[in-house]
Amino acid sequence: MRFLVRDRILGIGDDYWIEDEHGNKVFLVDGKAMRLRDTFELKDTHGRVLIDIHQKMFALRDTMVIERDGDTLARIRRKRLSLLRNHYRVSLVDGTDLDVSGKILDREFAVEYDGELLAVISRRWLHIRETYGVDVVRDDADPALLIAVAVCVIHLAEKEREDD
Repeated sequence: MRFLVRDRILGIGDDYWIEDEHGNKVFLVDGKAMRLRDTFELKDTHGRVLIDIHQKMFALRDTMVIERDGDTLARIRRKRLSLLRNHYRVSLVDGTDLDVSGKILDREFAVEYDGELLAVISRRWLHIRETYGVDVVRDDADPALLIAVAVCVIHLAEKEREDD
């Protein structure tokens, strides 16, 4: 399952649609401005909030939290930095860890669980400027969660770049 994300409007306070590979609107990312912490909501086409994404306050390292129906699903933070790749760890509440690695700022990275590929985020197969794709590889994976993970790691990487 492949989704298209318009990259140029990924800011707090900005809203943007995520489309499926056929151009149908599937999810709305609603950036919440005027908040003390960075906040997004992932909504369905009817405006129902599927996932709430916000920055964790008072953390030693920048951390984003993903919630569904008020319950925490995952925490995302930078794992380590190497010369060529960024690494993020997604800690799910059930104790499962997902690894996100690649060139985050170039929108070329992968989400894996225990060495198994769950999703690929890439601009390579798209010809539309400032757009990247989220290709959910496994049929049993949660597309909304994987899209939320992509939004979070891109936001964290861009914020880190701005701070440097």
